[in-house]
Amino acid sequence: MRVLRSRRSQPRQFLSFNGTLGYAQRRDASLMQPPPLPKQTGVSAAAVSLLQMRNRGAAEPPPLLLNLQELERFENLLVFAKATVEGYYAGKHKSPYRGSAAEFADYKEYVAGDDLARLDWRVYGRTRRLYLRQFEEETDMTVYLMVDTSGSMRYAGEKRASKFIVAAKIAAALAYLMMAQSDKAALVLFAQKVTQFLAPGGTRRHLHRLVTELERVRPARTTGIAEAVRECNALFKKRGRIVILSDFLDDTAALFDTLAQFVHRKFEILLLQVTDPDEMNLPAFNAAKFVDLETAETVQIDPEEIRAQYQANMQRRVADLAREADLRQIQHRLIDTQRPYLDAIEAYLGFRGKNESTR
Repeated sequence: MRVLRSRRSQPRQFLSFNGTLGYAQRRDASLMQPPPLPKQTGVSAAAVSLLQMRNRGAAEPPPLLLNLQELERFENLLVFAKATVEGYYAGKHKSPYRGSAAEFADYKEYVAGDDLARLDWRVYGRTRRLYLRQFEEETDMTVYLMVDTSGSMRYAGEKRASKFIVAAKIAAALAYLMMAQSDKAALVLFAQKVTQFLAPGGTRRHLHRLVTELERVRPARTTGIAEAVRECNALFKKRGRIVILSDFLDDTAALFDTLAQFVHRKFEILLLQVTDPDEMNLPAFNAAKFVDLETAETVQIDPEEIRAQYQANMQRRVADLAREADLRQIQHRLIDTQRPYLDAIEAYLGFRGKNESTR
């Protein structure tokens, strides 16, 4: 309650909670109690606290990635996700590592130093050779989310969110989904190189940190996807899944060369290519000045003169990326900013289900 001082001979003034000016003696004002806080409806207090975290102290605080309405939408998507993948997994996944859980996997011939407790004496009785029992180890899946923060991701079509905001919201939604399924999510922000790495985690506090890091980003610099992926080889200690969110306006040949090391390490990789309709078709202007968001180079041209050839080039570029990915058993999905979230969720669930069923 804000109190306004007045002369000693006059009663004390105070500004009431409904905005009207009133009077009260000193002893009465001291007994005033604030009204009760309004009740929250629709979402839990924990969910509200998750989405109200902002970059405090900034002159212009960044927009929240997930507002209350979007959180409800993502909760509905989580229900959809659970229904879609039921039968594939129940929060736990078969690991590529051999362990000692209950499900038998294979036999391995004994070598000096192996655990004698895992010897199968029945097999020895039949073959007179020593073999160890191996089992599938169930473990949490680690997913590495890589988000492009280069200058080209700042592009936003008329009345549409920028590509980075779309990518960041997709990353936040996927992280929410992963942790709800008892997976662990890591975050990598990159442009020319890795600018931020958040190690894998699966707690609500970790989700808070991940969303906060995404909210702090202001896309800038030139693109260097291949170099960023190369740096991640030392950061990604545990085998898992890699999801890259980018427009992939870079040298894709160099990218696939660096991704080969993760394919060799048995990582599963999903490329989510975020585009704006203007980038695929060119905006509908008679004459326009185009500015490179990374190098600031400009060119002035009539879009109608080059539209057909431009559309063919962009379609070929996307098709080439998808083909090269498929040749290396890497999944690719084109994400249109007009309906990005369901595209991304479906792509991730399809990618996840396909890899689960082939293990």
